[in-house]
Amino acid sequence: MKEKILITGGSGFIPSHLVRKLIKLGHEVYVTVKYNSVIDNVRLVDVWDDLNIIEADLRNIDSLSQIKNIKPNVIIHMAAYNHVGDSFLHANEAVNSNSLGTVNLLESFQDYELFIYTSTSEVYGFQENVPFVESMTPSPISPYSVGKYSGELYARMKSDHQNKPIAVIRPFNAFGPYQSNRAIISEIITKCLNSTTIETTSGEQTREFNFVTNLVDGFIAAINRKDSVVGKVINLGGGEEIKIKDLVKMIHDLSGSSSELKIGHLKHRPTEIWRMYTDAKVARDILNWNPKINFKEGLIKTIEWHKTFLNIYGKSGALSSLCDVE
Repeated sequence: MKEKILITGGSGFIPSHLVRKLIKLGHEVYVTVKYNSVIDNVRLVDVWDDLNIIEADLRNIDSLSQIKNIKPNVIIHMAAYNHVGDSFLHANEAVNSNSLGTVNLLESFQDYELFIYTSTSEVYGFQENVPFVESMTPSPISPYSVGKYSGELYARMKSDHQNKPIAVIRPFNAFGPYQSNRAIISEIITKCLNSTTIETTSGEQTREFNFVTNLVDGFIAAINRKDSVVGKVINLGGGEEIKIKDLVKMIHDLSGSSSELKIGHLKHRPTEIWRMYTDAKVARDILNWNPKINFKEGLIKTIEWHKTFLNIYGKSGALSSLCDVE
């Protein structure tokens, strides 16, 4: 059934992939962006004419009054300040965007059939055990994750105490085409293809990485199962754990790179999370979701995309300007 769907931060990495898929499925798609300009929203260039654009800054509640005229069936809140490391330098912006922006959005329009709050795996912070599961008590350790968890708590309050049809999805690390090279996989691929020296920590810490279309499938499954997801917190990730040093070597090999690897050259962050991956049983049970593209296949697709991108735009490309601060 055709839905009227609003996605906040539509030009972000994951949101832009979701936008394209929803348009392909025939939905009427609205996006909030800070500037109504295809230059500032390059990820949406191929579908720009098929979108309904709302120029709005979620920190300014007045700019959200437009949503009342649209009356979307579904709202997927994905706009965020989402760079973990930089959030320590921009704590006010990170917390304001992720917390206050969420409050403003939830209070600006409340007559929806489903509101999906996009949280993050980063809210778990330090945990004694892995894999991370939804029953764990979050312990965020960065201004970014504090702001995201604050927004999540507000959304859950609206759901639990005001009976609003709200679901929370916590995606784990994503990668794929059009990701900023401030993200580790895009950064390493770019350096490998440019034969640039790569310096890392010892790389013993583990993460999981999810090809972006797998995560998009999870969000679409949530839209299609409104009654099942309301009131739920759902981890979204394949749970395929990999050490960072092995990730770097894998990208180096798959890209045929001549880059020098200096693994162990950098110090670890004081707030390093040593193991981080999910058990997605809830997603499998509620959404009937499983990743369609495995990690290696996704890496190959992403490397090939970067090769094309860099051939067109030169060695540096424009990926550094694709900062996912929506």
